[in-house]
Amino acid sequence: MDNLAEHSDRTPTPIVAIDGATIRRIREAKRLTQLYVASVVGVTTDTISRWENNRYPSVKRDNAEKLAQALEVSLEDILRREGTAEDVPAEIPPPEPPLRRRFGVAAILLLAGAAILGIVLFRGAAPGLKAERTLPPYSAPGQILPVQVKVERPAEGGSGFILKERIPVGWRFVSANPPVTGEAGTREIKWLIPPGAGAMTISYTLLSPREIPLRTAVDFGGEVVRSDEGGTRREPVGGAARVTVAGIHWADVNGDGRIDDNEIMPAYYLTEEMKGLGLDWKTVESIWTGAGYTWNDTLKTFEVVR
Repeated sequence: MDNLAEHSDRTPTPIVAIDGATIRRIREAKRLTQLYVASVVGVTTDTISRWENNRYPSVKRDNAEKLAQALEVSLEDILRREGTAEDVPAEIPPPEPPLRRRFGVAAILLLAGAAILGIVLFRGAAPGLKAERTLPPYSAPGQILPVQVKVERPAEGGSGFILKERIPVGWRFVSANPPVTGEAGTREIKWLIPPGAGAMTISYTLLSPREIPLRTAVDFGGEVVRSDEGGTRREPVGGAARVTVAGIHWADVNGDGRIDDNEIMPAYYLTEEMKGLGLDWKTVESIWTGAGYTWNDTLKTFEVVR
């Protein structure tokens, strides 16, 4: 089995200059919250706010690329037009004076009162939706991958919602239950779910590119959108968000080149639950009854070891 451990990169981290005003304009035009963007990038909402206000005019390139992905634009669309990354300070927050010196006792008491009021209002707000994605840790080139998003809805019911799932570049949508709404896109698939109560599961399958290199890690993203008396609410889909393409079967959770007794039952239940979506149970069963499997990267297939 290939060793998937990544070697450390000793090269300096590239820095790029971003345009905070443009970032804010794009985010607001797409009606994305700072919380959603922060969750996709993997930073705090305070960091997103500082980026938009040009308090961090220079950031790591990988963070800028994730930011562009969250905003669904190209990296060039959010870069500063004038100057270069060397013209601006690095991504280090400026020192701030102590809170008491900046605001005084009266301001601190005012902030405390506002926090208490916010807690009261929050408790009285309508309950939201919680969505979590389940992904196998591994996939293989030219193979079908099962994906599920489990959504927790209020027990008393509520309004419907929209689920948006962003799929990796080059991966092809195969099928879903319930069916997707409209045509499946090359980067995003959507469901319009009517009002209802209790938990529900949305299942879909994707086909990975046949020529994708081994040891490639691909990322997923998504959000739940709903409307209520407070307006439109957007929440990111939590749970698993990365799959490694490594010539390993999706049912082989620990990646040891076999499907053992601990892995076969979850694979069986998932295959039954996603029946009709393209999963190949015969291959899973034959690997389990054999001594393991190997990956033939030329033929793009699993070969059972007897």
